[in-house]
Amino acid sequence: MNYRILFFLFIIPFFGLSQKTKLDLKNIGKNLTNPTSVYNYDRLIFKYKGLPKSIDSTEAQHLYYGRNFKKDLVSQSGDEFKGLAEAFKNNNFLECIKLGKALYAKDPTNLDVILILLRAYDQTKDMGNFSHHIAQLRLLTDAIKNSGDGKSEKTAYKVNSVGDEYIFLNMMNVGQDYTRASKTLKDGVIDIWEKEENRIYIKVLYLD
Repeated sequence: MNYRILFFLFIIPFFGLSQKTKLDLKNIGKNLTNPTSVYNYDRLIFKYKGLPKSIDSTEAQHLYYGRNFKKDLVSQSGDEFKGLAEAFKNNNFLECIKLGKALYAKDPTNLDVILILLRAYDQTKDMGNFSHHIAQLRLLTDAIKNSGDGKSEKTAYKVNSVGDEYIFLNMMNVGQDYTRASKTLKDGVIDIWEKEENRIYIKVLYLD
């Protein structure tokens, strides 16, 4: 979608360096549903919504990859998201905020929803909400960045969806001058993005 390109200049300054943390999806799933865990979903979401800059790399990892264990998430194919995308296409930014806030309440770690809200808040000069959501976007995309180094199939960056893959690629300034090859695995798909001698490996997770 066009809004991914529009936000490239906004996001790059926030795409910082963080410590790599080993990704253990099974453990993440257990922690999120454990009411006594410091990584319990409700506890993390409360902190994420209120003070996103206080979230550490392990908490960010649980928030981003924890989406694989959640139900009733916002789908790009759903009518609600289509309405939001249409409002964005028509530059109806007040409607974007209204619809986006409703979808954010339902699915607060959805990168597509956050990006549209960011664009709408930028256009309406609401820098408070813009800064708040860009901090959230930074921590979620840093979780992807810290899932690997992208230099091999074994150490590929890991994303939850193809949409998130393209958002991440834009943030890494990987454009149409790269070619893509794909390899299907039992638990996902490995995409290899190549330009001359440069290769970037990204794994799109398919989890039950």
